[in-house]
Formats: sequence, structure tokens, C-alpha cells
Amino acid sequence: MNLPEACIRRPVMTTLIMATFLIFGFFAFKQLPVAALPRVDFPTINVSARMPGASPETMASSIAAPLEREFASISGINSMSSVSQQGSTSITLQFDLNRNIDGAALDVQAALSATARRLPPELPTPPSFRKVNPADTPILFMVLTSATKPLYEVHEFGENVLQQQISQLPGVAQVNIFGAQKYAVRIKVNPDAVSARGLALSDVRNAVAAANSNSPVGTLNGENQRLTLGATGQLERANEYGNLIVAQKNGTPIRLSDMATVYDSVENDQTASWYNGQRSILLAVFRQSDANTVDVVDSIKARIESYRSQLPAAIELHALNDRSIPIREAVEDVEFSLVVAIALVIMVIFLFLKSLAATVIPTLALPISLVGTFAVMYALGYSLDNISLLALTLAVGFVVDDAIVMLENIIRHIEMGKKPFQAALDGSREIGFTILSITISLVAVFIPVFFMGGIVGKVFVEFAGTISASIIVSGFVSLTLTPMLCARFLKAHDHHKKPNIVERVFEAGFQGMLNGYRWTLDWVLRARVLMLVFTLATVYISAQMYASIPKGFFPTEDTGLLRGSTEGPPDTSFEAMAERQQRIAEIVKADPAVDYLNSNIGGFNATSNGFMFISLKPKQERDKADVVIARLRRATSEVPGITAVFQQVQNINLNSGRSSRAQYLYSLQGPDLNQIFTYAPMMQQRLSQIPQLRDANIDLQLRNPQLSIDIDRERAASLGITSDQIRQALGNAFGSRQIATIFTPATDYQVIMEADRIYQQDPGVLSRLQLKAANGLNVPLESVATIKPSVGPLAVNRISQQPAVTISFNTAPGISLGDAVNAIRAAERDVNLPSTIVTSFAGSAQLFQDALKGQGLLIFAAILVIYIILGILYESFIHPITILSGLPSAGLGALLALQYFDLDLSVIAIIGILMLVGIVKKNAIMMVDFAIERRKMGDDALSAIREAALVRFRPIMMTSFAAIFGVLPIALGHGAGAELRQPLGIAVVGGLMVSQLLTLYITPVVYFYLDKVDSWLSGRDRRESQQDMLVPGVPVAVPQAVHKPEL
Repeated sequence: MNLPEACIRRPVMTTLIMATFLIFGFFAFKQLPVAALPRVDFPTINVSARMPGASPETMASSIAAPLEREFASISGINSMSSVSQQGSTSITLQFDLNRNIDGAALDVQAALSATARRLPPELPTPPSFRKVNPADTPILFMVLTSATKPLYEVHEFGENVLQQQISQLPGVAQVNIFGAQKYAVRIKVNPDAVSARGLALSDVRNAVAAANSNSPVGTLNGENQRLTLGATGQLERANEYGNLIVAQKNGTPIRLSDMATVYDSVENDQTASWYNGQRSILLAVFRQSDANTVDVVDSIKARIESYRSQLPAAIELHALNDRSIPIREAVEDVEFSLVVAIALVIMVIFLFLKSLAATVIPTLALPISLVGTFAVMYALGYSLDNISLLALTLAVGFVVDDAIVMLENIIRHIEMGKKPFQAALDGSREIGFTILSITISLVAVFIPVFFMGGIVGKVFVEFAGTISASIIVSGFVSLTLTPMLCARFLKAHDHHKKPNIVERVFEAGFQGMLNGYRWTLDWVLRARVLMLVFTLATVYISAQMYASIPKGFFPTEDTGLLRGSTEGPPDTSFEAMAERQQRIAEIVKADPAVDYLNSNIGGFNATSNGFMFISLKPKQERDKADVVIARLRRATSEVPGITAVFQQVQNINLNSGRSSRAQYLYSLQGPDLNQIFTYAPMMQQRLSQIPQLRDANIDLQLRNPQLSIDIDRERAASLGITSDQIRQALGNAFGSRQIATIFTPATDYQVIMEADRIYQQDPGVLSRLQLKAANGLNVPLESVATIKPSVGPLAVNRISQQPAVTISFNTAPGISLGDAVNAIRAAERDVNLPSTIVTSFAGSAQLFQDALKGQGLLIFAAILVIYIILGILYESFIHPITILSGLPSAGLGALLALQYFDLDLSVIAIIGILMLVGIVKKNAIMMVDFAIERRKMGDDALSAIREAALVRFRPIMMTSFAAIFGVLPIALGHGAGAELRQPLGIAVVGGLMVSQLLTLYITPVVYFYLDKVDSWLSGRDRRESQQDMLVPGVPVAVPQAVHKPEL
């Protein structure tokens, strides 16, 4: 007893199995996380170190270089890059995708410990590291503003209350603060006043540090009582530090306020954040990788009123940049497309079968297959996102195919005069192998996707898993539920019942199509050689089109969010940059498409750089995002002293944790620093002239004004002054030194010392800076050093321990990433780069090149796997080729459709072509399977394939139309996230339309010729008919006119 027969004879068992699918599926659906895209984890660790006052070169040579040398010995590092700026170094270590991040973190910690002895002693704190996922973006911004409160009080609430409470919520990974204004006591020292009192800056520093002790002092242990001792050794506010006695001169105390201004300030007064023009503190919320974005955002928003009730007076809280909104919209749009696709597929089934019972039976396969797939998704750890929902929407078009094929064959047996029960037994037994072949071979298409490497493989393995699960479930439903329902609910054929007018019209139309197909098929079978030549021509044309069509990576989505990057000249002061940034922000805010924005400057000790988070109005109220960007680019270009670049925020960031001002990265690296610094600007200038590119920006800024201090070591030694003493004096005056720490129950604060602002604005002050000689007297710096102006880099960048420069760029509208890459390679030849300079793409551009190399291999692997599976199923080397012969026509249709709609051959479109490989061969399987059976019954090859094509015409048309209408809502490209889904839909619809027409003729011709080869290979001496051409009038087996049974 086979599986269909068992289910036909045991309807209760079959019903309970289907109910189990539904119950577990509904339960799993409620548990699935919701996200924009599948979980993509880059095993990445960021190491950071700070040494206030150090130049970029010092940070690179004394901190970045020794750390990188130690990190290089860690296994599994895929890339290592560092950025050293004024007073800070950041090193990004990206590991292989299969490297365990926790194990990598242990290795990094060990490397930091091993390097500690080789790092400068001036480091206020050891280097730290944290595990990051560059693919993550903030899911929500919380903005704090106040018109009257000091910003450090606003920051204190954000850090001590809001940040901690949000971080503890389920699903929240971390909360980062932008525009931080953490409280600090700032001491602005007057170097001349210090010198006039016979003191040095080091005396002031030591006095403050000594006066701020917070160490334990011990206990008293008596016979009956134990007392803990405590001393008030810590000062907490600026007014307390002003009265601090630094030294005694002739019995007169010298207080800190006599030589310095002490006031309440912030740790970093060179950074700022604005919300719609008002100073603010920005908290960025990141979710855990396995968390539901929608649930996390809802959880935070539900507590906003509670947070506001805790706010001190005059502080306001705003929730911005809600990333759950585009996710909700995308999911809702995909769900709507899913409903539309289901309705269209049901309509196709009803029009062909003209029976309510016959329509309901295959339609039931839809919800059971889709809901059952949710259970598999939950078991595999998938989420409801654009990719998995896209797979489910595509599945609508062909999860009913197996049920349609089963139903149509059973109906054919009923029309032979059999009772429904017997027809179900015979029909399911006859067609069972065909359905098994279709299901297995369709799943086989996606087997190579499971073995794809890199980030692309991680994204699309969820697509392959979801659609494979739906195919397997639908195949099982078609072999179990469908024949059982046919046996129970279909009725015997009534030859006396007259069809209604709708049935007559549609039947007449279908018979007209069938007659037309019969006539054209006979003509093609007579002109077999011509059709064979045409088939080979489609192969050639498809190959040529594949080679010439523009190649792309992921389509750019209009998420409604933009990121702006601003940059001023390297010597721009914080105040000047703030004023220019505000002018840019005013222009952006005035654009009719902009809802709100958050503006920031001064991060990472670079006062000449800034960035913006811009939220656009809903799609229906504005232009497309690329139009808005072009408008903002023109408007902001008129502001002098600053440049602004805008790009769309994407649901997945593939730039490997490296910050950039544009979407794509291109790097130059080599051992010769001067050579890199010479050719990188030449390359950037050349790229700026290429029409295919926009916003070509370079991270090399060599014109950063500096003052070089050359120490006369002999003169200094004669005075008893050491080089370290000179460096310490300079650092005390101009390094914003953190000289003490204030500990409180909630947090800790810093005490910062630097020269008064008037001394920082006058380079001549350097020469008068006093140093204490060995005899106790002060001598000016100019007596032991020469001061001269120079220029240096604003930042030192390294990749794989070599000096490097990165150029970021965007593509021009309508230009594919593949065309942009080719243009850059041509520019390299124009500039004549030396062989010692190695160029490479990074981030998205590098992943695109990797994906491009694997596109052809992926398609070939899919075809090879299908060939092997079909060869095993049919025990033939030849018939699988017959079944696959229609694939070039499908590829041709897909490429023509993409070209017509001016779309790139992106990774998404390639997945669509893979889908075609699985869908198109269904038609051939139905024909070839029937023809093989007719050959076993003694028919010649020509008669067998002709009868197979005509008998299978109806199920072929039904399944093809169902697939086309199932994908049509995706191809139309409406709603949030449509830019990501549309290329796949267009490729599938275009491929199906062309292949539907051509495979009906290609497959019979190819079968005729390859059947002879198969006969020869199998050793059968089969005597073929002497009739080499089909002559009209020769009787052939033609299916009877179809009349469907009624309820």
C-alpha cells in the first residue's frame, strides 16, 4: 500500500496529520521574531585606546602598531584595520564568519595583556575592546533636550537613568550615547600665573591629584567595638577645587583659584548634538541579534510615559528613528502581496476547473503548506523578514502545483467513467512518481544556496530553507490530503449536465488554445531541425545577455531614513564647524520631504567632521529618496567651508564596521607611506571625474596644521631638563589631561586640566611655557627647543598593518555597481598606479565582487544537482537533459525583463533565476514522464511526446498561470521594501512568460532526438517508425473534451 492509498483509505488519520501541521504552524508563527532582514552576524571586535593630546602619528606608531603586531598572531582574522586620530586609536578586527566570537574575544584579551608593557605609560586607561556587529543599526533613538538645564544634567539623567533602564529590557543589546556631555570639573590654568609663583604645571597637577584621594584608611579594633575609619579626602564640585592650596610660599598659601579658573564643565567640550536645532543628548538603542525588532520598540515605547514621569523639570524626551515602522510596513506589504497572490491563484484554479469542490481541494494545500512552513522556520531559528516572507509569497505560486497535477489526473480518470474513489486510487498511483520528481528536483535547486559562503550565503540560506520547507510540505499534502479529498468530495462525471455560460465560454477558450497548440505543435514536429537550431540560438543569446547586462549587488531600499556626513577643512575649529553644521541642518530641515533630523559634530576627536540622522516623511507624501538626496546635495553645496554627503540607510550594513561617508569603499595600501600619500589624492581626483560615480571622498587629510617642537637635548641636559619633562609640561598645558577622578555612588567624573583658552589660541604661548630646571628655577621652552609650523595628517589609517587610504563613493543614478567597479579599474590604468600599491574594494563592494565570481557557479551547481537528482529518479543519463532543455529560454526571458525595466542583475535577481530553474522544469517533467510511460506501452517517440504534450497541456497551463499570478504582486513592486523584492519578481515573471511559450515546443523536439540517444545508450534495438515526419490526418491519441465533475 503506497502513501496516497493509505491516506485515501484512512481519512481520519490524514485529517489529524493536517491539523497537527496547522496547530504547530500557528504556534510557531506567534513565536517568530520580526526583523527587516535575516540575522547576519559579522564576528567583529573593536579595540579602542585614548591618550589625550597625542598626535595621529604618535597614536599610530606607539599604540596601533604594537597592538596590530600582537593581533596578527590570532587565528581566524579576516581583516584588520585601524584609524588613529588626535588622542585616540580604534582598531577593527573582523573574523571569519565561522569563528566563535567568544573565543576570539579571549584571544584579543590575551593579546592586550601581552602588549601592555610595550604601550606608553601616559595612557590614562588600558585599551579596551567590545564585541560588535557592524550589520546592526539603531532601532530607536531617544533624544533628551532642555531649554534651561545645563547639558551635563541632561546627560546625567540619560546615562544614569534612561540608558540603564532601557539596557535591562529584554531584547536590548546596548544603548550608546551620541553628543555626550558628561559632567567634569575643568581647570583652566594660567601658565604665566603659575610661573610667576615659582611653580610648574606639574606641581598643580600633583596637588590636585593628591587632594582628591579616595583610598581606604583602615579600622580601629577595640576590646568591645570595631570602628571603620573614614576621611573626607575627595572633592566633588568645582567651587571646592578653587580653594585648594597648591603650595605655600613664605607662609602664604597659594590657592588653585589664584592661578586657574575652575568651573563645572563636561569631559568632551568638542562634541555636540542637536535635535531640530536644539542642543540634545542622543541615545541610540541596539537590539540583540535574535530579538524581535517590533517587540523591542513596542516595549520601549510602552514605557516612555514612565520615563517622562522620572524626568527632572524642564527636560523633554523624544522617540525618533523608529526602525520598526519600515519593518512593519514591509511585512504588511508582503502579507498583502501574499493575500493577493493567493486570491489570484485560486481564481486561476477555478477558471480552469470550473468546480467549487475541485477548486477548494488544491486551495487547501495553500494554508496548510504555508502554515506548516512556519513550524519549520521556528525550528531552524528563522525570522519573519523581507527574505522569508518573499520566499513564502513566491511559494504561493507553486505549492498548489503538486495538488493541481494530482487533482487534474484524478479528474481525468473520473472522465474515463471511474468512480471518484477508484479514480483517486488509480490517478494518485499513476501521478505519484511525477509529483515526487517535481518536489525533489525543485528542492534540489536550492541545495547549492545552503553551501554558499560569505554574508550573501547567510542572508539567502533563510530564503532557501523557507521555500524548500514549503515545497516539501506541499508535496506531502499533495500525496496525502489531496487524493483523500478527491475520493470523498468529487462526484462521478455527469454527461447529461449542461455547463453554464461562464463554463461554456471558458471551455471554448481553452479548447481554442488547445487546438491552436495542437496545430502549431504538429508544425514544429515537422520542422524539428529548425526548432533545434532555435533552441541552440536561445542558449547563445542568453549567454551573451548574461555577459553584457549590468551587474549589481543588493538593490537600494527606500527606508525613509538618510544619513548625512559633513566635513570641513582640517584646521576648522569646533565653534566654526558648529556654525556651519547648523547652516547645513537648517537647509535639510527646510526640505519638504524631511520630517526631522538629528545633527552631530566632534565625535572621535575630529572637530571638522559631523554626521546627521535624517527621517523622511511617509512615501506617499514625498519624492523618492534618491530624488531628495539629489535636491539636498544641490542645496547644501552652496554653504562655504563645509561639504555634505547623503546616503540612504539600508536594512543591512555590509561595510565591515568601517565608517565611511558613502556607500562603497575602495582602498589603496602599500609599504611606502609617501607613495600612498602621493597617488591616493590623484586617484580620488580621477574618480571624481568619472560620470558613473558620485561623492568620491578620501579619508586622507594631509593639511592638518601642526607645530613641531624640536628639542635641543644637549641644552636641556645642561639645565637638568629631560625630554619626558618637556612632554609632560606640554601635555599638562594642552593635552586636556584627566588628572583626577571623582567617585560617586551612581558614577564617576573626571577632573581635567588644560591651559586657559587665551593661551590655546596663541601659538606664541608655547615659547613662554615654563619648565623647572634642576636648580629649581623656571626656564622658558624656547631656551631648550625650536618651534616651527608644519602640517601632518588628521588621521593615520592602516589596513593589515600597512599604511592605507580609503576612498568612499556612491554610484550615479541608473549606474550599476558592476559598471562602477569597471570604471574604477579603468581609472587605475589611467593614473598608472605603481605595482607596490595594492588596491582592493571593501565592504559592500568587496562582497559584490565575491558574489559576482560565484553567480555563474551557483547557477551551474543548481543545474548539476538537478541533473543528478533527475538522473537517479529516471535511471537515465539523457532524459534529465530533455527536462532541462527549456532553461535557456527561461533565462532569456528573465534577462529581457530585467533589461526592459532597467534593473541590474543583482543577487536578488539571481535567486529569481534559480527559482526559474526549479519552476520551468516542472512542465518538462510532466511531459517527459507521460511520454516515458507511453513508450513503455509501445508507442514510438514522436507519438508518445505528442500525446504527452497535449494531455499535459491543461495542468501545464494551470501551474504556469498559478506561478505567474503568484509572483505578479512582487513584480509590480509596491509598498515598503519593494525595491528589494521587485527584481526577483520581474525575473521570475519574465522567465515564466517566455519559457511557458517556448518549452511547449522545445521539449517535444529535444525529447524526440534525445530518446534516440537514450535508446542507443541503453542498448535497446528499438525499431522506429519509418515515418520521419508527422503527416496531417494520421490518427493520434488526443485527450477528450474536458467536462469537470460537479459537487
